[in-house]
Amino acid sequence: MSTPTTTRDVSGPAFSPLYRQIKELLTQDLQSGLWKPGEVIPSEFELAARFKVSQGTVRKAIDELAAENLLVRRQGKGTFVATHAEQNTQYRFLRLRPDDDRPRALQRRLLECSRARAAADIARALEIKAGDPAVLVRRLLLDGEQAVVLDEIWLPGRAFKGLTHERLSTYRGPMYALFEAEFGIRMIRAEEKIRAVAADASAAALLAVPPGAPLLSVERRSFTYGERPVELRRGLYRTDAHHYRNELS
Repeated sequence: MSTPTTTRDVSGPAFSPLYRQIKELLTQDLQSGLWKPGEVIPSEFELAARFKVSQGTVRKAIDELAAENLLVRRQGKGTFVATHAEQNTQYRFLRLRPDDDRPRALQRRLLECSRARAAADIARALEIKAGDPAVLVRRLLLDGEQAVVLDEIWLPGRAFKGLTHERLSTYRGPMYALFEAEFGIRMIRAEEKIRAVAADASAAALLAVPPGAPLLSVERRSFTYGERPVELRRGLYRTDAHHYRNELS
């Protein structure tokens, strides 16, 4: 694979380690789409020559990007741009697990995909103006026949022009992979707020629980490059046969 040359100055402030400067330049290349999701990036040797630094410096930068799930190392094959199309990243931010700890794919049932004007709270979360166009997606995630998650997802309308109910309902892959492939938007990190709530009548009917049943409310904001929020997701989780699991380090 040919390696494009760069005219950017890799020099930086004295307090910024060189590998961090290389990491920033590689992140800029990922953000610009120089290498597409799932594509192999140049070798450490090629990148070291490009940036005029040691391979060890490049390796350290790549190690951090891999730890942040932006790149994926594959033994004997090289380093690839991470993609939500891969099986192990399809539900990267979903922390709901069955109590028997047997991993299984959740099925999706689309309830709604419509365009609306962003209310003040939605606009604030997505860092757009109140009244700006937004896309609302409502769906269920099912474990077998049992609905376990009710999602309300808000997206900035200008970034997701062309996202329709028909497109979502006919798409068979993970939703984030669709965003990545057709809208050029990759979710790279998320933050969550979690609280216990009681099911209202509407949620109770969709999740097949009695009104007032305890649910886990998970509000998640997902970000793309440059710390730009591109999704607000409000999920209601059944936890009578599932649990929320997170790994801390």
